[in-house]
Amino acid sequence: MSTIHRFEEIDAWQTARHLTKLVYALTAAGDFSRDFGLKDQMRRAAVSIMSNIAEGFESRTSALFLEFLGRAKGSAGELRAQFYVATDAGYLAPAESETLQDQCKKCSSQISLLMAYLKSLPSPKRSNVPNGSASSSPKRSNVPTFKRSNDPPDSSSPKRSNVPTFKRSNDPPDSSSPKRSNVPTFKRSNDPPAHA
Repeated sequence: MSTIHRFEEIDAWQTARHLTKLVYALTAAGDFSRDFGLKDQMRRAAVSIMSNIAEGFESRTSALFLEFLGRAKGSAGELRAQFYVATDAGYLAPAESETLQDQCKKCSSQISLLMAYLKSLPSPKRSNVPNGSASSSPKRSNVPTFKRSNDPPDSSSPKRSNVPTFKRSNDPPDSSSPKRSNVPTFKRSNDPPAHA
């Protein structure tokens, strides 16, 4: 497949554009123009094919492009079904409807080919994604931890004598931590007296 630089170069988009012109012309004439529900739905479906192909092409990744192409293909199927409705309502002759449905099938087939091509491309490597050899949890030696005086001791983390703990005057004594005479405690005037 030759390199495509703009979405306007995509065959499926060109077919969708031609189909959209036909839909607008058909729905602007006669009784069809007064069936606002069907007319608007068919126009939206036709425009959706073009728009999703364009938006997908301009998106960041092949995966997103594939998703938008899937939506465009769905809209092509929707439009094809609506041609049956228009024929059954008497707005289109059977031969005219068949020609339009063939255009929908052609567009859908072109989208499928483009999707198959995108799926065949190798997945891009991303250098900023860590591989399996790297440790899953980085060491954090310089990040302080804060521990309440009534928390149980954590055996997985080393003791850090330089990290202050803050203790309220009415907390029960903690036998695991040494007394620190140089750490002030703050007592409110309405606290009960401490029992040594």
